[in-house]
Amino acid sequence: MQHAFFSSAVSCLLLVLSAATSSLAHADKESKIRSAMSAAPPSIAESATIRDWPSEEGGDMTLLREGSNEWTCLPDMPHTPGNDPMCLDEPWLAWADAWMNKSEPKIDRMGFGYMLQGGTPESNTDPYAEGPTPDNEWIEEPVPHLMILVPDDSTLEGLPTEADDGGPWVMWRDTPYVHIMAPMPKYEPEGM
Repeated sequence: MQHAFFSSAVSCLLLVLSAATSSLAHADKESKIRSAMSAAPPSIAESATIRDWPSEEGGDMTLLREGSNEWTCLPDMPHTPGNDPMCLDEPWLAWADAWMNKSEPKIDRMGFGYMLQGGTPESNTDPYAEGPTPDNEWIEEPVPHLMILVPDDSTLEGLPTEADDGGPWVMWRDTPYVHIMAPMPKYEPEGM
């Protein structure tokens, strides 16, 4: 009799733990989707595909929600200190893949990416800097922004390169990852 009771109690506990784990996974998925959607205006994010960052270097991005437009949104990066979700179009996705794999991006048309929560402190000159140095123009307070890729880097000549001028600037100049950063108002979604 005790054995049957113990077995029944263990089964009940496993069922409760399984339900709790499933509920936490669903809540985690929903919070990642909310985070990803906070990166861009609702007109883009509401119909975007939502993916999660790879769980290991070189891994694939996990699909969290299928979308119906040409945008892909990603939640806050788990291993960075800032709040840095982003929504990217196809050229920016290719750029991000090249940046993560330290290869040269092939940009054949303009690309746009939103980071309306700001981002993480980073260098304005070194795409792989892990902290400030005397010459890497460290941006301590990232601003919400629109990122713009151009297929011809020569079109960036003469544009500002300083992040603290208050307007758009060229980031990561003289690298394959050069792009325009255009400050925008922070997006404050309801319920976040």
